[in-house]
Formats: sequence, C-alpha cells, structure tokens
Amino acid sequence: MSATESKGQPLPFAVAGVSMRDLLAAGEAAALISTPPRAPEPGVSEPVEDHREAA
Repeated sequence: MSATESKGQPLPFAVAGVSMRDLLAAGEAAALISTPPRAPEPGVSEPVEDHREAA
C-alpha cells in the first residue's frame, strides 16, 4: 500500500507558480485556437469585384 492510500484522502492537485487566472486564460486560448471557423451562411456572399489586369 502506498503512502497516499494509507491516509484515505487524496492529495489536492495544485500547480506551483501558476495562478488560476493564468490557467483559465490558457484554457480560453486553447478553446479559441482549436475551434474551427464557422462556415459562411448560405445565400450571403460578398460582392465580387471585377479585377482589372495589370498594364
């Protein structure tokens, strides 16, 4: 039996030197980066300008 099992209570998990604000900000940034962009809505398109050829 290990030392943590003999106590009967799990040790609290903590990251030394990292504030909760930093952890939450990192989670928000990860969610923002990992979310794919939304697909354009059907029927709504930007007007296409005619491109002139270079002289």
